[in-house]
Amino acid sequence: MCRQVLCTAFARGRITLLRRTVTEHARAEGLTGRGLEDFVLAVNEIVTNAVLHGGGHGRLRLWSHAGRLWCEVSDEGPGLPAGWMGDGRPPEGLDFRGRGLWLTGMLCDQVMIVSGPAGTTVMFSALLSDAPSREPAAALL
Repeated sequence: MCRQVLCTAFARGRITLLRRTVTEHARAEGLTGRGLEDFVLAVNEIVTNAVLHGGGHGRLRLWSHAGRLWCEVSDEGPGLPAGWMGDGRPPEGLDFRGRGLWLTGMLCDQVMIVSGPAGTTVMFSALLSDAPSREPAAALL
């Protein structure tokens, strides 16, 4: 069963408040310790990307399903640049741009990215318990 936890809009200047709200909701769902810290860091990175590259605002949705806490961040920006590929390697050089998606992939499970000229949506999850998920990710869409 899928249970909505949070659905909210965000914009530049509101990321700190959103991060606190996500932390409270994730903790209430049972995410603790390092898992909670990693999940909130991933949320922060993806929300910041939406603000910086996706038009300055977006929508965030949290829900729990099959022993996981899911997050979806959507924006209405121009989409990821042509030729972008998430190959699992960290960005090269001293430029810190481009690390948010890579970091999310390292911190969270089942990261999915859909991007085009009408915007980008990033969806990812964190395990809430030691029990593995029994339902496929496709059931969440």
